[in-house]
Amino acid sequence: MSKFKNSFIKLKSYCEAQQFKGWDPFDGLNSKLFNVIPFVNKSKLLRLAWLQAFKRNPLNFRALTGVAKEYNTKGLGLFLTSYCNLYLTDPKEEYLEKIHFFSKLLLKMQVKGYSGSCWGYNFNWQARAFFQPKNTPTVVATSFISSALFSAYEITKEKAYLNTALSASEFIVNDLNKTVTTKGIAFSYSPLDSTQVLNATLLAVKQLSESYKYNSSITYLDYAKKGATYVCSHQKKDGSWPYGSLPYHQWVDSFHTGYNLECLGVYQQISKDLSFNSYLEKGLEYYINNFFTAEGASKYYNNSLYPIDIHAPAQLIVTLSRLNVLNKHKKLVDSVLNWTIDNMQSKDGSFYYQKRKYFTNKIPYMRWTQAWMFYGFSFYIKNTNE
Repeated sequence: MSKFKNSFIKLKSYCEAQQFKGWDPFDGLNSKLFNVIPFVNKSKLLRLAWLQAFKRNPLNFRALTGVAKEYNTKGLGLFLTSYCNLYLTDPKEEYLEKIHFFSKLLLKMQVKGYSGSCWGYNFNWQARAFFQPKNTPTVVATSFISSALFSAYEITKEKAYLNTALSASEFIVNDLNKTVTTKGIAFSYSPLDSTQVLNATLLAVKQLSESYKYNSSITYLDYAKKGATYVCSHQKKDGSWPYGSLPYHQWVDSFHTGYNLECLGVYQQISKDLSFNSYLEKGLEYYINNFFTAEGASKYYNNSLYPIDIHAPAQLIVTLSRLNVLNKHKKLVDSVLNWTIDNMQSKDGSFYYQKRKYFTNKIPYMRWTQAWMFYGFSFYIKNTNE
């Protein structure tokens, strides 16, 4: 058995034993202790401090402070896409059962009261720019889940999966806030904010493009092109993208760059519009050359190795797969996978969250860590049959 296959089997066994439930880096505000302390949970500053303390600490206080292991909708979407990829490679009944399990669960977990299907996270989330109450629908969760449901429909032909995924575009078009500029449109992260996060806009573009594939909506395609125009207008001369438009969103990181490339690629493949191809090629060249060391470690930022976050190696596989260039860059992918397995996988099969310069955060988060590596492995298996 190959090293990669053995690693994936161990990870799969771990996730299934946990029933796909777990903790999350951002679930600190689910703490029963935090929520019974008078007035504390009403303060933005204290919410942010508490959340960051849980996110950054390699010691896990969740069980002690009353944070339960739960389903995370985006994590479920990642697992759903993964089992679709596995089924396409090896059509086992086990994989088909999982596809229906995750699809039906996600249909039940939709957030009601919006123009279309949408999903949020299972925790309150305090960011510097805004506060998101539990189950506030986001473009990120919604786009990943809808994409998974499109994949599930292709395998099962269940119209409920297709219709739910298509409906999500109505949420994006009607419920998300839009910043209209002379250089395109930015979509907000959720209906509660007006931030201009580049990868969030491109995830909306991806969702609208995938819907266009099924219903040929010119409205969706027009919005998708305007979103892509906005993001490409923010690409720097070297091919990099900042995280967003705000002054404190000017960092350049690996996995969000990967998102951008993936989404532009999906838009281009479906629309047949090649007007953004130069941005895509320049961005891919920057991505390949700036985020991975010769040893195979995945850098978080363009100018710093640490923290080495598990999202980065997983997203490399997904990005190159979506752009149909994984085999072209297989030497890099294999190097990164080897390093990640050797340095970030536990004996029980789970993967670590982050390696920092002086310590490693080994908390086995389900959505952020296990689901992402499961997702990445599934694309590797689909593309290489290894």
